[in-house]
Amino acid sequence: MAGDERTLATWLASLDDNALADLFTRRGVSPAASWRDFFDAAEALLDSASIDRALARLDRRELAALVAAGAGDVAPGTIVAWGLARPGGEVYAPVQERIAALSSTSGLADPPADVAATASGSPGTAPASAAETASAAERIFTASASLADVLLAALHVPLTLTGAGAVSAADRKRLTESGAIGAPEDLDDLIAAGLAAELLTPIGRELVVTAAGEQWLDGGTVARWTAIADGYRRHLPAGLRAPQGGIIDPAGWASMYPLSPEWPARAAALRQTAQRWGILAADGTVPPWSRGLVEGTAIDTDALRDALPAEIDRIYLQADLTAVAPGPLAPRLDLRLRRIARRESRAQASTYRFTAESIGAGLTDGESAQSIRAFLRELSLTGIPQPLDYVIETTASRHGSITVRSDAASPNTIVESSDAHLLDLVVIDQALRPVGLVRHGDVLVSRVGRDHLFWALADARYPVVALDEHGAPESLRRRTAAQSASAEPAGDVYARLIGSLRASGGDGDAAWLERELEQAVRTKSIIVVTAQISAAETRTFTLEATGLGGGRLRGRDRGADVERTLPISTIVNVSPA
Repeated sequence: MAGDERTLATWLASLDDNALADLFTRRGVSPAASWRDFFDAAEALLDSASIDRALARLDRRELAALVAAGAGDVAPGTIVAWGLARPGGEVYAPVQERIAALSSTSGLADPPADVAATASGSPGTAPASAAETASAAERIFTASASLADVLLAALHVPLTLTGAGAVSAADRKRLTESGAIGAPEDLDDLIAAGLAAELLTPIGRELVVTAAGEQWLDGGTVARWTAIADGYRRHLPAGLRAPQGGIIDPAGWASMYPLSPEWPARAAALRQTAQRWGILAADGTVPPWSRGLVEGTAIDTDALRDALPAEIDRIYLQADLTAVAPGPLAPRLDLRLRRIARRESRAQASTYRFTAESIGAGLTDGESAQSIRAFLRELSLTGIPQPLDYVIETTASRHGSITVRSDAASPNTIVESSDAHLLDLVVIDQALRPVGLVRHGDVLVSRVGRDHLFWALADARYPVVALDEHGAPESLRRRTAAQSASAEPAGDVYARLIGSLRASGGDGDAAWLERELEQAVRTKSIIVVTAQISAAETRTFTLEATGLGGGRLRGRDRGADVERTLPISTIVNVSPA
């Protein structure tokens, strides 16, 4: 064991920071680990609990290779990269012990036929029938629209995450009641797909839309699905990816991580996501547009485009303040229409309703009466009915009667209005108490930032406009979307830990010797110590180690029955008695 620890510690120290961070990520090392040096790291990585966690993350093919290496073969580089085998391919003894204990009950040396077949790169999945293909296309259309609704909601107010990383029950309820999702449990598949495609990213305890997510919203259904499918394949566990870049037969998914107790549930969730997004048909067969995805070649977007209903770019505006889209409206048009109208039904034919509140929300988002009319004239097959034009005009005339600006002379934010009665309502509004508005002459003042105060007033349904430093109206976004959905680089996550390990520095042999002495003192062990007495003379002592400090080892000489103190600098070797 001691030799394994020393070998692993030496190898860890030889890795560059990126390779070290990658290994720590693979092994699930906590960035807050209190390791003092690479010997501590090696000891922890060769602990049986740590080894078991690593084995649970290996797929069946890697486990079979590890079993074979323990029986005399050379472990492949992937196993070395996990810190489970020496650089030469010899499996560490503690790892062999855990494999021996597990292989008899898990059948690790014998991968099933479906797993072995993946080595040839054959997906082994049959093409979907016409009925299954049509059903998969319908699911793609529904899932794309649902995820778009979720992203729009998250653009307005980021989704709250629980301590376990799931979306909160309150947000699930909000999304269900708004019609974005059919049931609260539907959200998990959508979020998983959005995270894999880097449309969403967690920041602290919130889930926010990324720049890629905003671009995704502007794309058509085919472009949306392509981004989702590509992200899904890229983020599949390594065991489910075929050597040529495709996906192995779903029939073999459930058995790919035999030592992971969580894997069956995760495999089922991955398959469910694939079926929801039409990557797989409900019976596990492959629709024509997914064949390239499964085989590791190009995706056939033409096949999907032919299967989906054609998108339209015109609507009917009606005198009852509703709009009817007789087919699936092009996503970019749907998005803009929903800035000024509330969607009442979603299907291949959708209806929208205009209200003073919905048009006011559009004005808050940067629209104007002129831009709304121009957009609707371009979109409508029936012109703009007079009742709708009246609502647009009256709402726009009232909008902006309250302004919010930063005070250049202080850290305060100023709220102004030509309507003193309106300011009276604002200052006593209980919903606005958290922003701490107080009267200061003819204006209201708050120490809350301009953007935060603006959205507090907008959420309270006041006709507010934000002013820039020059006093001109400025359109604000609810939240700044993350510029990248990529997870924090592993090197950054482990920077403190790696820096601490590097700082231990010093002579590796001397550090290992001191570590052995510390352990001997801690356990009151009897050790054989070889000391360099002079340039020409070495002596060996059998000591019961009792103390270490000040650069000296103290212990009782078991042969002479006396206390001895040896300078550590003279000790050249330590071994168990």
